[in-house]
Amino acid sequence: MRLVQVMVPAGKRESILRTLDDEGIDYVVTEETSNREYTASVTFPLPQAAVEPVLEELREAGLDRDAYTVVLDAETVISRRFEDLVERYEEGEENGDRIAREELAARARSLAPSWRTFVIMTVVSAVVATAGLLLDSAAVVVGSMVIAPLIGPAMATSTGSVVDDRDLLLRGVKLQIAGGVLAVVAAGAFATLLRTAHVVPLEAAEVFAIDEVRERLVPDVLSLVIALGAGAAGALSLSTGVSTALVGVMIAAALVPPTAVVGIGLAWGSPRTVSGAFVLVLVNFLSINFAALAVLWLTGYRPKNWFRREEARTATLKRIATLGVALLALSSLLAGVTYGTYRTATFEENTRAAVDDVLDDYEELERLSLTVAYEETFPFSSPERVTITVGHPPGGEMPALAGRLAERIDALDNPLLRIDGPITVEVRYVAVNTGTSADRTAAAATVRSGAPETPERPPVGTPSHAIVHHGR
Repeated sequence: MRLVQVMVPAGKRESILRTLDDEGIDYVVTEETSNREYTASVTFPLPQAAVEPVLEELREAGLDRDAYTVVLDAETVISRRFEDLVERYEEGEENGDRIAREELAARARSLAPSWRTFVIMTVVSAVVATAGLLLDSAAVVVGSMVIAPLIGPAMATSTGSVVDDRDLLLRGVKLQIAGGVLAVVAAGAFATLLRTAHVVPLEAAEVFAIDEVRERLVPDVLSLVIALGAGAAGALSLSTGVSTALVGVMIAAALVPPTAVVGIGLAWGSPRTVSGAFVLVLVNFLSINFAALAVLWLTGYRPKNWFRREEARTATLKRIATLGVALLALSSLLAGVTYGTYRTATFEENTRAAVDDVLDDYEELERLSLTVAYEETFPFSSPERVTITVGHPPGGEMPALAGRLAERIDALDNPLLRIDGPITVEVRYVAVNTGTSADRTAAAATVRSGAPETPERPPVGTPSHAIVHHGR
């Protein structure tokens, strides 16, 4: 519910009050005694969905567009006529429960903070996100999302476009660009400080192996879904007048951690490694703006001047199309990552089956583990090393399996996998001593490695190697 106050220009009092009467709206008229061009102020309650259409009717009746109009939240209105208005506008009108165009623009402006506040909050959120990623702490990363001021610029950009407010549009675009660059610089500077001061004494490979960091290095199409959902939710929360706080956290979740990962990659001198995170940042920015702009336009927001609507419509549709094309191009990389995940899963499954098939010829041997190390080349990954741990009874003869397993892996029919170089196959032998309790209800197993090397067999607990040359 809203409480609206408007100023009545001289000579328009009768037509404005007649319009309110025709709409069945209760109102209070206060005489204007300031000797200006206005003769009275009129205050009246309205359902949220009725604000925009009623104000349009009042403007047609002579309400001055340059006069101030105040729209306030009202907790309770007790009136039979008001209940009729609620039924007519909120249940029978196409605009549903969306707020007025003027309210939308005002809310978008309030969400876009001043430059000083925006810079400070962006730097703090980027630093906190960097600390959380390096600590592998999901809680700290979530905390950085809460304080990130990123929903305002995105909503300001979309709102300024659909209501043809050029100043609001440019402010939103500038804040988004500045925020992205500032977050990367702040994260990179903080990560560089941690590295040079040996607060985080890790090599690049160890940093990128941290779970919170690694999961943002190779994004897939699900990341696109998250960003589109965040943009759509932000636009809906803004246009319906509900709280945008939680939606702001969702938008920050799509933007803050990836920008911090890019900064970490720059600090550790591995920009190529974080190319996936950089693409994710771009995709998320575009997706949020694309979804928010489309939702606000489809909701029915247009410029207030009818002669500007066609121009704004053309400009908005061009922006949607441009964002869509750029998003499609970048999303193809995310689709490539998803496809690459499928390829590697297929390779590992086929490799596991080939190893088990070879070990079936040896009753005393069992596969304890199989791991594949990949060369991360966004958007695709190529396997570099296959490490197989084989268990055997203590003191038994161990066959040389590396060469045979390498041949089987080489013979795998896997056209999905692009391999540019050789794969090293490493077999590790581990002696397994298994015992059974006296009542045969429990079993215990111990693993012993490091048996003395003998000329007849590879040393226990040490690997044997073979190299598979693919792509010949």
